[in-house]
Amino acid sequence: MARVSLSLRSSWVKIHRTPTFTEKQALTDDTPLTQEPRVWQDVHWTARVVKNEDDDGWAVAMFKTGQTEPSLVGPWTMGRDKKNPKPLDGNAFITLVKTASEFVRRSEQQLHASLHQSLSVEGTAGRVTVLLDIEPDDENPSATLTARGEAGEVLAEWKVDPTFKFNRHAVQAWVDAGMKQPARAGQF
Repeated sequence: MARVSLSLRSSWVKIHRTPTFTEKQALTDDTPLTQEPRVWQDVHWTARVVKNEDDDGWAVAMFKTGQTEPSLVGPWTMGRDKKNPKPLDGNAFITLVKTASEFVRRSEQQLHASLHQSLSVEGTAGRVTVLLDIEPDDENPSATLTARGEAGEVLAEWKVDPTFKFNRHAVQAWVDAGMKQPARAGQF
């Protein structure tokens, strides 16, 4: 795990931490990190203040290094003149990185939960855990329906349609029917 320390210099904060191997590689590149009023970056993130297309205000877009689309876009405050945006600084950047990182982490968790579902029901031989694992693919998405016993042994496993109906009632009916291959796509 990387060690993080902060040091204050004049009116901005500089982040010091023990870099990982890939960060050391990135830090040795000839491209310096930008720390300007409308663009602020570190090895992993770039914050860019942009004109808000919806109204007269400003927004800040957070880009993960190497990505072309922002991971998070949020409102940004006006400066004292009420026309230009408030300049980015180290403290604001740290807060934006924490917010964007948390947003990305939660989005990844939500995607994982939607692609890997699990329900436990009672079968004739005890508790059965049924798993639906969806493999997303633009051209040929697929899913696998797996039933496991209490000891983790595979009781049944079938390839099914990724839009498979997966709820407690349907899973219980499938287990009660002997966990045979589903007759129609998306149905038990």
